[in-house]
Amino acid sequence: MPTRQSAPVLTIDGPSGSGKGTISRLVAEHLGWRLLDSGALYRAVGYAAGMAGLDLSDAEAVTRCAQTTKIQFRAAPHDGETRVIVNGHDATDELRTETAGAAASAIASIPTVRQALVDLQLGFRKAPGLVADGRDMGTVIFPDAAYKVFLTASAAERAKRRYKQLKEKGLSVTLASLQSEIEARDARDASRAVAPLKPARDAVLVDTTGMGIEDVVAKVLAVVNP
Repeated sequence: MPTRQSAPVLTIDGPSGSGKGTISRLVAEHLGWRLLDSGALYRAVGYAAGMAGLDLSDAEAVTRCAQTTKIQFRAAPHDGETRVIVNGHDATDELRTETAGAAASAIASIPTVRQALVDLQLGFRKAPGLVADGRDMGTVIFPDAAYKVFLTASAAERAKRRYKQLKEKGLSVTLASLQSEIEARDARDASRAVAPLKPARDAVLVDTTGMGIEDVVAKVLAVVNP
């Protein structure tokens, strides 16, 4: 279990589509802190496993994949979106699909895969501070974080957001199927034996349903600077 470090950490956990990625990037930019998109790590391993033709239920093979996959984050000033490089390939767009999300959720339930990625995540904790975006940042990876937020929103709201995001990328999706997938993933993530999705006891809950991005950012920043 990680020990307390000097660099402060703000954890932002929540279900898929709650706005964690966007909010975390903006908050990290405002604070001048480092950013950890833990979900991208799991999506990257799921993507690499798929490219290698692995069966995602084969725990041993997927764990080896998690241990050997090379993952890098690169800033992209022209659009503000952090690029994710997987084994030398810019897989950012592929990682944002529902297929990649489902793969990430599936392998995240494998204890040995989670352990393989723990040290990598802890390594992001450096001065001046870290904004950690994920599902178990405040409960498992950084339980001693000084600041914790749990973002949520209705399944219908999250489906609409994801629909808009994917349509803008030119992908063919339906609102009904997205909502169904999100609800199924919520149930799977909340019921898994290892690090289930739930707010940390000391997390500030923020329901983003119907809220604008600036309002959510302000609420989160208020947790760090009351």
